[in-house]
Amino acid sequence: MLEMKSRWAPYWQAAPLAIVLLIFFVLPLLVTLAVSFWTYTGYSIEPAMVSDNYASAFDKCLASLPDLCTTFRTYLSTLKFCLIVWLITLVLGFTVAYFLVFEVKSNNMRLILALITTIPFWTSNVIRMISWIPLLGRNGVVNQWLLSVGLISEPLDWLLYSNFSVVLALVHLNTVFMIVPILNSMSRIDKSLVEAAYDTGASGWQTLWNVIIPLSKTGIAIGSIFVITVVMGDFISIGLMGGQQIASAGKVIESQINALQFPIAAANAVVLLAIVLMIIWTLLRFVDIRKEL
Repeated sequence: MLEMKSRWAPYWQAAPLAIVLLIFFVLPLLVTLAVSFWTYTGYSIEPAMVSDNYASAFDKCLASLPDLCTTFRTYLSTLKFCLIVWLITLVLGFTVAYFLVFEVKSNNMRLILALITTIPFWTSNVIRMISWIPLLGRNGVVNQWLLSVGLISEPLDWLLYSNFSVVLALVHLNTVFMIVPILNSMSRIDKSLVEAAYDTGASGWQTLWNVIIPLSKTGIAIGSIFVITVVMGDFISIGLMGGQQIASAGKVIESQINALQFPIAAANAVVLLAIVLMIIWTLLRFVDIRKEL
């Protein structure tokens, strides 16, 4: 009896979390997948098992090649933002984590600075994005300062409601997701390995490339998954900072939901999920994140 209880104990411990994931994660995904095959009109939605919504999402895309259809351009725009934001957050996150782990000697100071990086979480995403508007607008602080020092003769329009402002907002929102996992990985690096590299004559860049980065790749992968997942599905940041003029996969899905076109919105959501999963699968082919768990 005791052996049986001990054998089933791990399953009972995991059961509450498994039930929560089943109800709030797996079940909604299954419902979304099912709805993506339903049919709809301007006033009704009918259960069915057809692929019309997927065909509508990519209507005439293959026939229009080599020109890109609207759907392909939208997904390419989303991937472009994702790649740019990922690269910038990776550089910033890695730099901050490196500074905290290898340059800050006091544990108390390291803890304080690490907590400071979480300050953006203290306010909502919308407030943080809106805070950029008085800075980047035509009459904003940045343009007024540039005009006052004579660097420009007229306000810069591309600072706000542009690709630049979208990338800036997404980097602002998501850098912390890259900092924390990399910081966690770097903090586990044995400092004697770094000292040994220097003792054998390795330069700072050689030590960074051959010792620190390989030992931090698990944190880099986890941070990348966080950033890519958030950016690929984002529609609020792109809508506010892009002036509702920049297309993304998330914006398309939002527009279809607002128009009560739930089946085709579900089809686009399934396609977007498949793309994100393929990106994550590619990352996991190179890095085993189970070492960090």
